[in-house]
Amino acid sequence: MKNKFTIQQVVAAGIGTALFVVLTETQIPVVIVPNTALQVRAALLAFIAAVYGPVVGGIVGLLGHALGDAFFYGSVWWSWVIPDAVFGVIVGLFSKKFLIREGGFGGKQIALFNIIQVVANAIAWILCAPILDILIYAEPANKVFGQGAVAFICNAIIIAVLGTLLCFAYSKISTKSSSLQKED
Repeated sequence: MKNKFTIQQVVAAGIGTALFVVLTETQIPVVIVPNTALQVRAALLAFIAAVYGPVVGGIVGLLGHALGDAFFYGSVWWSWVIPDAVFGVIVGLFSKKFLIREGGFGGKQIALFNIIQVVANAIAWILCAPILDILIYAEPANKVFGQGAVAFICNAIIIAVLGTLLCFAYSKISTKSSSLQKED
């Protein structure tokens, strides 16, 4: 059976992308390494991918980051845009296992969500971003691997806290609204 891209996923991709762009400037800079910060938008991306899957996660990561860079910084830094898309796809691949829409986002799912987000962050920021920085922009390896490591740590922390809370809250709200619809 072929998976269709639903209207709900299209809306989620659009709203997620818009929110991701708006949250681009909501960050706490990390002073020790330039061009790195704790970013709320990382938690949003993890949440959107965990709820709506890999296609929506990839779209929000790619378009949200690219548009955010273009609007707020005047140019797109593709070596950091692509890793956000990769992150969204990886987390989204496990969306059905998180049971967020079914209201089952409990202890095991929270642990799985955080294991997956940490691994996805490692792939995106410790591997992808630095390698792309070197290949696309000829950046020095020692600089970009340091930035990637800090981005990995910052994203893993903000997602573990805020991303987990978003998923948990949505899981509980989603269950209540589903049961209300069934009663009607």
